[in-house]
Amino acid sequence: MMEHKKIIEKIDSKMGFTPEILNMMGDMNPELFAHYKKCEEGIQEDGALPAKVKVLMGLAVVASQRCESCCESQMRSALHHGATMEEIMETMNVVFITSGAPGVAACRKALKMIEGKGEHGCGHGSGHGGGHGCVPRKR
Repeated sequence: MMEHKKIIEKIDSKMGFTPEILNMMGDMNPELFAHYKKCEEGIQEDGALPAKVKVLMGLAVVASQRCESCCESQMRSALHHGATMEEIMETMNVVFITSGAPGVAACRKALKMIEGKGEHGCGHGSGHGGGHGCVPRKR
C-alpha cells in the first residue's frame, strides 16, 4: 500500500472519518502527507493535553479563520474523541470572545451535527451513556 494511503487509514481511525480534502490531496500530492502525518499525530494523539482538548482547540482556531468545512471536520473529530455538549458550547464561548460572531457563524453547519439531540446529545433519551458517536453530556 502506498504511504499516503496508510496515513489516510490512520487518520480515519483516529478521527472517525477521513476529511474529503485529504483523499483528494493524497491522490494529487502524496508527498504532502509526510508533513501532514507529523501535524496529525500532534493533534490526534494524547500528549501533555488529551487529544480531545487539542481537537477542541483546533475547532476554535479554524472557527477564528472562518473556515466552515474545517469547522465541520474538527467538530466530527471532537465528537469522535468524546467531546460533550458542554465542552463544545464552552469552546463556542471562547470562539465568540476571541473572534466574535463571525467565528461562531463559521461553525453553523458544524453545530447542526449536535443540534436537536436528546439529553445526552444523541437523541436516545435518559439512561444512555453514549459510546457510538453520540455526544454524551456530563451528569
